[in-house]
Amino acid sequence: MRLRELSERSGVPTATIKYYLRERLLPPGERVSATQAEYGEEHLRRLRLVRALIQVGRVPVATAREVLETAEDESLSQNTRMGAAVWALPHGPEPAEDDPETAEATRQVDALLERLGWTYGRQLGATSPAYRMLVAAIASLERLGYPHDTDHLALHARLAAELAVADLDLVEKYGGSPTERIEAVVALTVLYEPVLLALRRLAETEESGRRFTDSRDDSRDGS
Repeated sequence: MRLRELSERSGVPTATIKYYLRERLLPPGERVSATQAEYGEEHLRRLRLVRALIQVGRVPVATAREVLETAEDESLSQNTRMGAAVWALPHGPEPAEDDPETAEATRQVDALLERLGWTYGRQLGATSPAYRMLVAAIASLERLGYPHDTDHLALHARLAAELAVADLDLVEKYGGSPTERIEAVVALTVLYEPVLLALRRLAETEESGRRFTDSRDDSRDGS
């Protein structure tokens, strides 16, 4: 297909596609003349991923390029490529190294991972952005006096483990080649995290309604 058809099928303006080409977010098409090129289905798939990263995930262009380069690096194993691509995505705040709560939170995260038997997470430790993000979150809970005991966290972790199985099942179903699977895990990470947050809040609304509704509540309102 030519650039105009690629724009029509993807819903991305031609000027934006040209920008993605200049920034190496989209591979060049096959040249058919000095001024024209042809594009294939792989360009449509890549545009979906780029839109997921930049428009939904709010990932900076330079970071998006890093994610895409990692996804295409065939010198790495599929597991390493998936992990490195997801690591390149934006994460939460880093833990404050000089806070006493951070040291305690780190011990608690290590104990939690050991209890769960999550060997990969334990081996990666602080090199993992997700590990550091969890340390920072638990340190904040400790600092502000909210529940963060291992039993409480283990419940959430086991629910997350069930979601991980469903997520990776979807990735295997969605992607054919290893590169397509890596693109899928990045796109679904970006697109499904808002879904999970929204579902959690809706579920809490339902549970709150069951537990705490009384005669002062209008039946049409949430909790």
